[in-house]
Amino acid sequence: MTITTPPRASSPSSGFGTRAVHAGSEHDPSTGAVIPAISLSTTFAQTAVGQPVGEYEYSRSSNPNRKNFEDMVAALENAKHALAFSSGSATTAVILQSLASGSHVISVSDVYGGTHRYFTQVAKAHGVKVTFTPEIEVDIREHITPATKLVWIETPSNPTLRLVDIRAVATAAHEHGIMVVVDNTFLSPYIQNPLDHGADIVVHSVTKYINGHSDVVMGVAAFNSEELFKRLSFLQNAIGAIPSAFDSWLAHRGAKTLHLRAREATTNATAVGHALEASPHVIAVNYPGLDSHPHRAIAKKQHRNGMGGGMLSFRIRGGHAAAERFCQLTRIFTLAESLGGVESLCEVPSSMTHAGIPKEQREAVGVFDDLVRLSCGVEDAEDLKNDVLQALERAVTETANGANGSNGVNGH
Repeated sequence: MTITTPPRASSPSSGFGTRAVHAGSEHDPSTGAVIPAISLSTTFAQTAVGQPVGEYEYSRSSNPNRKNFEDMVAALENAKHALAFSSGSATTAVILQSLASGSHVISVSDVYGGTHRYFTQVAKAHGVKVTFTPEIEVDIREHITPATKLVWIETPSNPTLRLVDIRAVATAAHEHGIMVVVDNTFLSPYIQNPLDHGADIVVHSVTKYINGHSDVVMGVAAFNSEELFKRLSFLQNAIGAIPSAFDSWLAHRGAKTLHLRAREATTNATAVGHALEASPHVIAVNYPGLDSHPHRAIAKKQHRNGMGGGMLSFRIRGGHAAAERFCQLTRIFTLAESLGGVESLCEVPSSMTHAGIPKEQREAVGVFDDLVRLSCGVEDAEDLKNDVLQALERAVTETANGANGSNGVNGH
């Protein structure tokens, strides 16, 4: 069986920024309010048995604010449909729950720690097996079996910023009737639209760039297939892992400035990336906006204007102790998990976001103990660059002189 990639939604008649501001934000017909109200009602009146006043019956099934947010994400990802969930992890779980027992999934090796945890510890409980591969475009056909139903891609990957040619993977997968899911969290819909490159589903941790203000935990999936909409919306309702009306409203508000924030974060990460690359205290820099990135050609093909996004990682001289010390010495970058907010963050993946992945598996895909991940926010680029350079200098020097410290943070 082959899969014909469903036609993308009709070409937008307006630019990204216009869609971000206006999609799903109809003026209130009774008051003229330009921003939709927050609908906290859990249930909706019916004029007769089985005949609701409007399109809503019960907020787990559908809510005005959630619907507004879903409409906006669909518009930004050039999709026909979008479904919002209580977290990015819940989005992953619902998609995996849609597979029958005995199904096989192929995934890139360097995925978010929470995704790896679900694939290895939860999916197998309902009979879904996952095969991890570091070079998915090269060897996808070798891993396909009659039971393979799904291919899972992160591009860029977390935290090594490796890129995957979405079209190449989709072409190979669709020849065998296999769906392709792309986690687009690291770039956001502004920089990359995976459905346009042949993917069947695009997912996001809305917590990150789409909301962008570090005050909402949410997830979303977008796609074009009517069959997928029926299957996933049924599970969304049946499992009930849905966001609140208030969180949906906040995320919708946050996404209105996504294009502005994504551009500024890219500008800042590019400046920081160049500074890191020039530093004698750095072993290697992973940033798809740099010409030195091994997959720079893919970035130019798949990313808006070849943008690199706001995420980067680097290996620091001095090992794990220097990596920890760096994160304690930054003055603007905050030592914290997560990413994609207006504020800049730093973390050590081996001890934090990816602590649950065995050391040998981590290092096989480049997640070494000396790796530091940065999420560049929207502060001034010069300030961020200077902050990184002063922390680098002190961390490497102090570690070499015997200073050490532990942040005591565990992985989530």
